Amino acid sequence: MRLWKKIVAGAAVALGLLGGVAQADTVAEIKERGVLRVPGILNEVPYFNKDPRTNEWNGFVIEMAKDIAKTLDVELEVVESSWANAILDVQSGKVDMAFAVTATPARALAVSFSSPTYFNSFIIVSASEDVEGKTWRELNDPKYTFAVDMGSAQDLITQQYLPKANILRFKTRDEAIVAATTGKADGLVNTMLNGLVMTKRSPDLGKVMVPTPVLSTPSVVAVNYGADEVFKSFVSGWAEYNRRIGNNQTWIVDSLEPFGVTLEDMPQGFGFGG
Repeated sequence: MRLWKKIVAGAAVALGLLGGVAQADTVAEIKERGVLRVPGILNEVPYFNKDPRTNEWNGFVIEMAKDIAKTLDVELEVVESSWANAILDVQSGKVDMAFAVTATPARALAVSFSSPTYFNSFIIVSASEDVEGKTWRELNDPKYTFAVDMGSAQDLITQQYLPKANILRFKTRDEAIVAATTGKADGLVNTMLNGLVMTKRSPDLGKVMVPTPVLSTPSVVAVNYGADEVFKSFVSGWAEYNRRIGNNQTWIVDSLEPFGVTLEDMPQGFGFGG
């Protein structure tokens, strides 16, 4: 009986210690620091852009981050990063959260995801009338050639939905755009958000086409697994609230305005709110 009591007492102490570790007050840490840290990526409009004259950041991701910082009553600090390193920055604690993250199962093993901030559909940008109005199944044919930036979410879509088509994979998005513009490819596979900007910048690319079925992916906020549940719940609550009342879509549309993109440019029935 005494041995059993010792085991129970030891287990209680261990659980208490574990509970103490799990209940770190992330919000208090951010407030004490006085800044909310997020990664920023150079020349990734409309997500991010840094003015070389003033060093000020703008873009719809920055507007979202500013709103969270305002809610927490702290300043916003943008840490220069890259798409490849943003998740690592969250894991290492270099930043508190990362925006515009495509929620994939592999990434879910590394970081915690919030509720969706917006939804982004996969599209094809093409000047070919033969591509227009086709389904993903119909485009999955060796007679079609599509360009894509290697390792991206849209590259994964080509692997899943266009395995029979001829896919040209490039290291950068710009190289994929050149391939489509010069006729080496019938079009390029990307997302609605990028596609709207591309067609305004390079009209020769053609127009945004949405093959059916419409394939959408949630964009989420990535948070460190070590953050406490209150903070994770707060970030998810913020994302869900602002997506549902339309704030997130408004920030996105406002960031597209300098490129001449409006809601009227979006395919009928499409919205970033899902």
